[in-house]
Amino acid sequence: MTIPVLSLQAGRNLHLAAQGLLHRPSTGKGPGAILDAISRMSVLQIDTINIVARSPYLVLFSRLGCYQQKYLDQALARGELIEYWAHEACFLPRQDFKLIRHRMLNPENMGWKYQPEWMRQHATEIDLLLKHIEQHGPVRSAELGSRRHGGNGWWAWKPEKKHLEGLFTAGKIMVVERRNFQRVYDITQRVIPEWDDARHGLSQEQAEQHMLDNSARSLGIFRAEWLADYYRLKNIHLNAWLTTQIDAGKLRQVDVESLGTMLVHHSSYTMLEKALLDQLRATHSTLLSPFDPVVWDRRRAEQLFNFSYRLECYTPAEKRRYGYFVLPLLHKGQLVGRVDARMHRKQGVLEVINLYPEVGLKLTNGLLNGLKLALTEFAQWQSASQIRLSSVPESFRRVWGAGWAIALHLDTRHT
Repeated sequence: MTIPVLSLQAGRNLHLAAQGLLHRPSTGKGPGAILDAISRMSVLQIDTINIVARSPYLVLFSRLGCYQQKYLDQALARGELIEYWAHEACFLPRQDFKLIRHRMLNPENMGWKYQPEWMRQHATEIDLLLKHIEQHGPVRSAELGSRRHGGNGWWAWKPEKKHLEGLFTAGKIMVVERRNFQRVYDITQRVIPEWDDARHGLSQEQAEQHMLDNSARSLGIFRAEWLADYYRLKNIHLNAWLTTQIDAGKLRQVDVESLGTMLVHHSSYTMLEKALLDQLRATHSTLLSPFDPVVWDRRRAEQLFNFSYRLECYTPAEKRRYGYFVLPLLHKGQLVGRVDARMHRKQGVLEVINLYPEVGLKLTNGLLNGLKLALTEFAQWQSASQIRLSSVPESFRRVWGAGWAIALHLDTRHT
């Protein structure tokens, strides 16, 4: 069989189509769109940094446009989503509890996320805490014990938070909602009452086979070495799985310009046919979170999009090249630059601290209009009434000026 040949841009468009980022969103921004978008991505990484917007909400904005942030909170509270360690801390569809249960049952394999010695040393207090939740219902860490300030990492948390996180990683408790983005925990048996390990459980190998399929589906098109990172899989039998999937017609080989042989998941075959006919066009311009699946694997982003990206919030200020929390800019199938921004919520101002186009980028009217629209829609979603440009290239300032006022859409409010 002849292997189809794709341009690099067609390969990018296949990936963006699988991620829900090929076209500008127009419909489907209601509560049901949240589960659909997360199911499409398989996992939604959680991060608490709130310089512009917390990452999980931003990842959804990139795909849904001006939706209401409370919809994500409500989906978790309704039990449509669960939280656990997948790529990192992530929201997952409830149906994928079976994929991560084996990790809960073997928490000692979870590295820093579970400290066996701590759990042994404090077994009595932890047992009392578990019984307290069983008898009195869901709790937050903030409701327990005294606050402890200073330091970073698991080892700097107050004891009660360590207890809760250990129980969470071991699958004894689960997150049932978030209040002000703080986890609220309840007993796993109350959260997933229908679950029975003996009847519903999967072996690690079975679960990882499903994870590989999810990863391939969510990537759409991929190199084999990209798969494991999606769920942070280690020591997997990848070649055997790939051979089985190819033989079953569930993966198809393609030749992509400058990248060589890649694989397309069967859920993207319709899009592949469009790409081969040069009918798969990207029309979407938006801001991406640093924790968006498109860019969280820095090596993949560089290979597929020729976009070298690093999150610098953990880098000392004097060593940063671009800024604290810099967002990649997507425009019609390409990563065209990055923006260092800050949301001043009390003033209702989105400040563009700086904007960095990729070297050699041609500044067309379409590009300038697309990025301006992306920034405007983001600001509207954040209930801002103004965009202020602090330091941007002169080529942008000549067209955009010092900033612009924006109209607030009533359906973007989050409360």
